[in-house]
Amino acid sequence: MILVSGGAVVSYAVWDIASSVKPGVALIGETIGPPPDIGAIEGGVNLLLVGSDSGQGDPAYGHRGETLNDVTILLHISADHTNATVVSFPRDMLVPIPSCPKEDGSGNWGSQSVNKINVSLTYGGLACVVKTVSDLTGISIPFAAKIEFNGVIEMSNAIGGVTVCVATAINDGQIGLHLPAGQQTLQGWNALMFLRSRYGVNGGTDIARISNQQVFLSALVRQAKAAATLSDPIKVYGLAKAAVDNMQVSNSLRNPVTLASIALAMKNIEPQNIQLVQYPTRFGSAGGLNGVLPIQDAANVLTAAIINDQPVQLSGTTGPGSTLDPNATAPPIDPSQAPVQQAVTLPGTITGQNSAQQTCSEGQDYRP
Repeated sequence: MILVSGGAVVSYAVWDIASSVKPGVALIGETIGPPPDIGAIEGGVNLLLVGSDSGQGDPAYGHRGETLNDVTILLHISADHTNATVVSFPRDMLVPIPSCPKEDGSGNWGSQSVNKINVSLTYGGLACVVKTVSDLTGISIPFAAKIEFNGVIEMSNAIGGVTVCVATAINDGQIGLHLPAGQQTLQGWNALMFLRSRYGVNGGTDIARISNQQVFLSALVRQAKAAATLSDPIKVYGLAKAAVDNMQVSNSLRNPVTLASIALAMKNIEPQNIQLVQYPTRFGSAGGLNGVLPIQDAANVLTAAIINDQPVQLSGTTGPGSTLDPNATAPPIDPSQAPVQQAVTLPGTITGQNSAQQTCSEGQDYRP
């Protein structure tokens, strides 16, 4: 009777999530095979997550003349499911934007020799962001999803908030975020504002903001692991429901079984084997635009490791918006959880952290 009831609950959950999935986006040149069986997906995964600043779905966020990808993150899960690399691309990075089909089907946008990577969402939607990142890195990306502001709020609520360390108070007068130093549990509006804050983070740059976002993401990984979130069907359902209600996904992700299988591939990866890295850049200009430029030699090491499905190891700092928590105790490392392959040591110009490292946000006082 218990098995029958459990099966009924699972069947309802899959139906409910499937019925909520919005029309998908066709990625440029994609082919879609059959959905995986129930269980962890076979082989490796490359998935691009795009955070849009459009405020779509809630007038409280204001109207924007163009829709930008404020957040662009590539998740690589190794084929043996022992490690993962999460790459954040600075929104102000100057890169070529390829020719992409217009979302209304009326033709193609022309290619651009250089522009900020965050305009790629404007020129062709989610599919264009994927093509831009794929062309830049040489990495094939078969899965993609775009999340709006409301989605971040709902996802943070679904996991019950994330507790982060704030080393120096964050006072961002531009967006109205004020967090004192200490341990802060963030969900809903505060979680969204923490991830969006730029001027309230040490240095006030997008580079610092990414470091601050990695503080949140690493805390989220540790919290999810400690709470066995991905082993709890109710929690997984809540997260999946919040995701599909607030995301636009590629056609390859429209089947809820595929979403679940990717989550299950992450279930047994230990935090020390999840590397959060920032695509290497330096401040500069190109094509009459100011921003940041890729550090190509360092980027080549990172992208080659991902293409060759090799784990990576950081040698640089955590970045300007974060610092190691001086009060943290080193978590015990289980030798059996070490990746089978030797990790590729990344150049020191690549900042970030592994998810086992406990870091704190470094804030500042900004009053416009």
